[in-house]
Amino acid sequence: MVDSLRRAFATARFETTPYRHGFVRNALPEGMTAQLRDLPFTPVDLQGVSGKRELHNDQRHYFDAANRARFPVCAAVAEAFQSPETVEAITDATGADLAGTYVRLEFAQDTDGFWLEPHTDLGVKRFTMLLYLAPEGEQEDLGTDIYAAPGRWAKRTPFLDNAALVFVPGAATWHGLEPRPIRGVRRTLIMNYVTDAWRAREQLSYPENPIRI
Repeated sequence: MVDSLRRAFATARFETTPYRHGFVRNALPEGMTAQLRDLPFTPVDLQGVSGKRELHNDQRHYFDAANRARFPVCAAVAEAFQSPETVEAITDATGADLAGTYVRLEFAQDTDGFWLEPHTDLGVKRFTMLLYLAPEGEQEDLGTDIYAAPGRWAKRTPFLDNAALVFVPGAATWHGLEPRPIRGVRRTLIMNYVTDAWRAREQLSYPENPIRI
């Protein structure tokens, strides 16, 4: 898995408008996204409310210590992002400062009615990777929306299996999900390296082990 991530970041395509961001292909080894899609986590019950993920904090799922112990695929993914080789590959490709950060992996499952207002991830997140777990040929239009500013839509990434939008959060890194129909379940692995200021330590894969450079 580490080799797959290193190759993916080494060959990632980056663009500079409306802010610097990259599109990574074939991030995980073949067959791994199917294993992730099969994880028995229950999708969020929106109850008619959306716009921010934190509105449903009590229903969110992470590759935390409990799920790493329960599911080998969760453990493998977490270990790969904790690996110094992966950290080096991401740093080389993006310039992210990851020293002293922690691995946070969220397994997001979005259903019809879900949307996200434009936001930047600026703050305690040092790196963002939105890895798409897409059934082939079914959800091409469900990629992340990128904005030049709130209310100024710029483009949409393709929602392709085993591909990911990556960026270093900053004041201009506006992204979200415009309201539109979602057929089935839109699954995304949200990967962040977060600083020690992250309060919800229980979400972290290795809350006692920061990244060493």
